[in-house]
This record gives sequence, C-alpha cells and structure tokens, in this order.
Amino acid sequence: MIIPPSQRKAKSKLPTFAIPLYKFNNRTPQSYHTFCSRRPPTNPRHERPDIPFVTHIKKTQDPDEALSLFHKYHQMGSKHDYPSYSSLIYKLARARNFEPIETLLHSIRTYNVRCRESLFVALIQHYGKSNLPRKAIELFSTMRSYNCTRGMERARQVFDEMLEREVEPSVVTYNCQIGFLCKNGEIDKAKGLFAEMVRKGKHPNAVTFALLMEGYCNLGKYKEAKKMMFDMEYQGCNVRLVNYGVLMSDLGRRGKIDEAKDLILEMKKRRFKPDTVMYNIMINYLCKEGRTAEAYKVLVEMQVGGCEPNAATYRMIVDGFCSLGEYEDGLKVLNAMLMSRHCPRLETFCCLIVGLIGSGKINDACFMLEEMEKRKMRLDLESWKALVRDACGGDSGVTELVTELVSAY
Repeated sequence: MIIPPSQRKAKSKLPTFAIPLYKFNNRTPQSYHTFCSRRPPTNPRHERPDIPFVTHIKKTQDPDEALSLFHKYHQMGSKHDYPSYSSLIYKLARARNFEPIETLLHSIRTYNVRCRESLFVALIQHYGKSNLPRKAIELFSTMRSYNCTRGMERARQVFDEMLEREVEPSVVTYNCQIGFLCKNGEIDKAKGLFAEMVRKGKHPNAVTFALLMEGYCNLGKYKEAKKMMFDMEYQGCNVRLVNYGVLMSDLGRRGKIDEAKDLILEMKKRRFKPDTVMYNIMINYLCKEGRTAEAYKVLVEMQVGGCEPNAATYRMIVDGFCSLGEYEDGLKVLNAMLMSRHCPRLETFCCLIVGLIGSGKINDACFMLEEMEKRKMRLDLESWKALVRDACGGDSGVTELVTELVSAY
C-alpha cells in the first residue's frame, strides 16, 4: 500500500467513514501510463523525433502503449496538435477506454487546440455503441468550448431535404434537430417537431425527452422539465438515468445542492440506482460551492452503494481540497486514487505539491514527486518557480529545502 509520510504517524482529519476508500491487495498499483522501453529516435539538430507521432501511433496496437507514447513525445519537446490528439483519441475510443479521453479533451480545451467536427462525431458514435448516451449529449453540448463549431445549420438543411424527398427521418435524426432547437432556446419549435415525429409513428425515447427537458431547464423552467418525466411515462417511455441527470445538472448550476440531494433520494425510492455520472454531477457542484467535505461523503456513499468512482471523481475532490488549502486531506484522497489505479492529471500533482511545500510538509511533497517519477511525469516550470519562491520567503533552511527537492526530483 502506498502511504505518504504524514499518514504513518499523524491521524487523519477526515471522518472515520474514510476507511472504505483504501483498498488493500498484494499487487503494485498500476496507472494506465505504461511506458514502452524503446525510445523513438531524435533529431539532434532540432531535438524532435525523426518519426512523427502520428506515424508511430498508427503502428502501435496497444492503446495503453499509444498513450505512453503521447506523453513520451511531449516530454521530448514535441508539441501535440490536432492530428496527434485525434489519432490517440480514435484509438482509445475504439478500445472503449474512455477515462484517459476525458483528460485529453481537457488538454485540448486548455491549450486551445482547434479541432474538426469529425473527431466529436466519431467519439459520440463510440459513446452510443458503449451505451453512454449521457456522455454523448454532454460532449455535443460542449463542442463549441473546444474551439469547434457544430454544422447544425447544414444539418437542418439536410433534414429539410429529407422531408422534401419523403425520406422518413429516424428517431436519432429527430433527436439531433430537437436538441439543436432546444439549445437555441426554440422550445416551441422543438415541441412542434416532437409532435410531428409522434404523428408519423416514431416513438420518442428517453434521450428525446432529455433534450426537451434540457431545453426547459435552459429557459429556467425546471418544473416543466420535471413534469416531462411524468409525460414520458404516460406515453409508455421508461424514465432513464439520463433524464435525472438533466435535472441534477440544472439544480447544481443554480446552486440548489440540497434539492439535488433530495433528487437522489427520490431516485432511490423509485428503485433507480445512481451511476458514477450522477454522483459526479453532485460532487462537481459541491466542490465548486466549497463544500468539499460533503463531496467526500458522497464519494464514500457511492462506494458503499457499490458504485465505483472514476478518475474524474477523485480528481474533483482532490482539486476541491486544494482550492480550500486543505492539502493534507487532498493528499489522503489522492492516495486512495492511486490505490484504485487511477492516475491524477499533471496539474493536480503540481497544485498539491506546491500546497504541501507551502504548508511545510516537505516529506509529503517528496513522496508526491516520487509518485510522479514512477509515472514518468515531470513537475512543470511554473510549479518549480512557485516552490523556489515559497522556499526563499523564509530565513532558514532554504538551501536544504531546495537541495532536498531537487534530489527527490
């Protein structure tokens, strides 16, 4: 078991229900960063690989090895662009390894990489094949934030051409148009299209109603959105988690966390088992409200109920504790994250290390640097600057502190 130095002597400040987070086994925890032993050849003049990353990744069959190559090229000074990101995401999506894709999408947004619509279309299709409709809807809704415009006007033209040629659109086609109208606040037109598909014998599914519900929520009409769940049952369409997810997200955005908690209780009474996505919505907004300790309780609750947290679950809570300056609690949760074989983002490692140093937790900071080294991750320059800046602010032990950090790195 990986135990940071501070935990070997000091008692945890977290409540006693934290125990279920720690999983004991005889195997060494592994992250999905499995680095290959062969280093790609480099060009000594430009310090860049002779073989482009995209060419190399196409020859790689193992998705984990492809991910390792991505990080390895980055450490060698290669700047990843859209072809690099898209090649890796395609390979991971085909393997249904969606967890690292979330991290890659975050990097795309952070570095403002301009993407083509085809990447998101393919990813949405893979989400659909993996029975992850909520993820598909979320990705579609956030495409513009990835510096990518959706060709919805052209899609509308194609839809109209289908009607003119008397080609019957499918439920999926109707859903796309209903979603587009709802996003633009045209809920009445969306309801008209909904009525048309029913009249033509097309049966709306849970996603259809979820899109309409989201449209109502965007207009501030939560009650009307919730009423739609009764309407869909009346029309013979079973309520799904995606419908509750729309309501949960709206309550979270409006800061109505307690009502969101009540919604989960209502789900359980109706024998709906919340999934990781539902719990993550709750945890996300609790952390944004500065209620990270409550988010931690939700993490324990989902584990007790048999729902496994994913990397995003842990990451939000660690980042939440860090934003509050509670770095020791953040370290305890990150330790549980590592034991669960999830790997934090580089930014999470850096933030936690800087905070631990600022709190005088040198041993814990060195422990974190060792964990980064195991995963072939390096502290970024800005974090090193912050560490040195904090170190030089004191009058004693500065030289020893910097020496210890550099040697650990």
